[in-house]
Amino acid sequence: MTETSGPLLFLIAGEPSGDALGARFMAACKRLTGGRVRFAGIGGERMIAEGLESLFPMSELTLFGVFELLPHLPNLLRRMDQTVEEVLRLRPDAVIGIDSPGFTVRIAKRVRQQAPDIALVHYVAPTVWAWKPKRAAKYAAIYDHLLAILPFEPPYFEREGLACSFVGHSVVESGAGRGDAARFRAAHGLADDARVVAVLPGSRKGEVSRLLPDFRATLERLLPTHPNLVAVVPTVATVRDRVAAALADWPLRTILVEGDSAKYDAFAASEAALAASGTVALELALARLPAVIAYRLNPVTVALYRRFIRVKYVNLVNLMLDRMLVPELLQEECRPDRLAAELGRLLDDPATRAAQVEGVGEVARWLGQGGIPPSERAARVVLDLIAERQGGQTVDQAQRLSESPFKGEETS
Repeated sequence: MTETSGPLLFLIAGEPSGDALGARFMAACKRLTGGRVRFAGIGGERMIAEGLESLFPMSELTLFGVFELLPHLPNLLRRMDQTVEEVLRLRPDAVIGIDSPGFTVRIAKRVRQQAPDIALVHYVAPTVWAWKPKRAAKYAAIYDHLLAILPFEPPYFEREGLACSFVGHSVVESGAGRGDAARFRAAHGLADDARVVAVLPGSRKGEVSRLLPDFRATLERLLPTHPNLVAVVPTVATVRDRVAAALADWPLRTILVEGDSAKYDAFAASEAALAASGTVALELALARLPAVIAYRLNPVTVALYRRFIRVKYVNLVNLMLDRMLVPELLQEECRPDRLAAELGRLLDDPATRAAQVEGVGEVARWLGQGGIPPSERAARVVLDLIAERQGGQTVDQAQRLSESPFKGEETS
């Protein structure tokens, strides 16, 4: 926790995408307050770099699916108790849960019961438009404010009496579209005729274990007709060793990279991508890199989910366009032959590539590209919520005073 005076925010992120959201949010809070803000909670390497001392490693929360979760349940319950105890000890001005509802909502519910004076905010609205619509009422009974990343989400919660602000998707701040292809090729000694494919197997251990064998087999199928293929595999610290071990016997040159700058340079140097479903699909869209999206879960977990899912697509680009622009190969369709066919089409058919590149532009604008950065909008909402509860100045009021020609003068 930093020693800087100002409001104390307790942040909880449970996976790399939430860590990225949290880090941008923290940076925006520091800009808006001139550094007069303090942080505590749980986060990953990005939030730690912004000044958070994580209560315990965020990797312990990076789980997905019923059968993936069960072996870790005793530790998760212990971490929940520890987190609630820390919130009650610190008495922060606000607790902000960042996605990961399986953990963050349970924490918020217990804090609401034991310390109703602490402001509770959830960042990233649950997808009630996709499944479990009753969650809107559940969130309204717990939270003071909800930060939505999609423009059509607020009405679902406002009708339940929960204040909800559309702030935009902070992935537009990632720099995904500003990579340097020449820098990447020079750094890795790539020949002019090397055809680079970005391979993104996910940030969870289960995702990596399930998807990398199929991704390997997919590229092996393409090698006879695309002998100059090079796979670049961006990864994160939580699964780096697992990914590196899996790449050891791949039948083509592979380049493992870490960090956003290297990842976005890799995007710029690539012709196409093969990626797990998730936030990275939006980064690829912002980078205008044509992609094939794949995913596979435990079959029993999927059977349970399919009883409740109400949408046609899993990729947010396709959802917002209401059409299949980016190929999605899920579960039984996630096979090397199908993946190779779709990826090969992107490599060989300029019209197919151009259609994807053109189609994501509108989606990028919907997500908040341009204007006030989404992280700053989110920070303003939270800081203003705290100020209003304490009877102080909102961010806008403080800025207007600082810009006033009468700053420092007495007013009657």
